[in-house]
Amino acid sequence: MLLTVNVTFGAVLAVLLVVAAAVAAVAHLGRSREIVVAGVRAAAQLAAVSLVIGWVVRSLPLLFAFVLLMYAVAVRTAGRRVTPNGTWWWTAVPIGAGVFPVLAALLLTGLVPLKGIALVPVAGILIGGALTATVLAGRRALDELKQRHGEVEAGLALGLLERDARLEVARTPAADALLPGLDQTRTVGLVTLPGAFVGMLLGGASPVLAGAVQLFVLVALMAVQAVAVAVVLELVARGRLHRA
Repeated sequence: MLLTVNVTFGAVLAVLLVVAAAVAAVAHLGRSREIVVAGVRAAAQLAAVSLVIGWVVRSLPLLFAFVLLMYAVAVRTAGRRVTPNGTWWWTAVPIGAGVFPVLAALLLTGLVPLKGIALVPVAGILIGGALTATVLAGRRALDELKQRHGEVEAGLALGLLERDARLEVARTPAADALLPGLDQTRTVGLVTLPGAFVGMLLGGASPVLAGAVQLFVLVALMAVQAVAVAVVLELVARGRLHRA
């Protein structure tokens, strides 16, 4: 067992959460309240999922409903991070375009069995990766367009279409959203030992099998994130996803 869940466990978690919020406050990062809320929410949500997951994995309709719930929460979270206006729902497109084709391919080829014990964690990893990439790419693209609006106007004056002028400004900053996934893949086994690898080892799998599963997760995640970044960049360039 990696951790012992007892009073000490809870106390250490509380201290770490307070430290994170305190550092953010002292450094004037403006995220202290969000850190505390995120920590408390994570505890409540994981407790609820721990109780529900054993029931969900026994029913195929409930299993798919749970995956769709994960997707819906990811869309809402990403949308709120990218823009405060009504166009936030467009984040459903890059997340869905990245996750569902890859997930379907994994199920159809049999690499991931249609069982909750396998589908839920894989879907969660892929949706989480798409969420992160969509938020980073969307925010960076929109921020860059705001700061370099003059360059977009210059491109229009030179005869570029509005979409093309926006892409010239936003493409490189949006592509930075791929860096966390790339760095994680490049340094796996040398700097980090990700959760899938460690979890399989703790579950009794051989190091070779654990490494193969982790490699599969990382490569699938890069595919999902690349699609999500490309799609959200196109939505921003076409003005579908924007700020006031």
